[in-house]
Amino acid sequence: MLSKVRIEPECAVAAANLPRVMDNVRIKVRENGPYLVTGAIELIDADGNPYTAEGNVVLCRCGGSASKPFCDGSHRTNGFTATERATAVEE
Repeated sequence: MLSKVRIEPECAVAAANLPRVMDNVRIKVRENGPYLVTGAIELIDADGNPYTAEGNVVLCRCGGSASKPFCDGSHRTNGFTATERATAVEE
């Protein structure tokens, strides 16, 4: 069962305007590690450069990667810990 999560209004507007090409994308938050993104995605960097991928992409959460935004495994040695959980929104 999927939980509802709270989305900030400005994010919801931006998401509503995205093309539907990412309908089958899944993002998994790995405990004490990176985000694992599965599916066909287009990632746009801060300069507007696109990176298109199909399959798995692993994105850094610890801030220590030398290949940001991608994970290089630095979280294993830099003491990064994170245990965030998605919580259901009560209506």
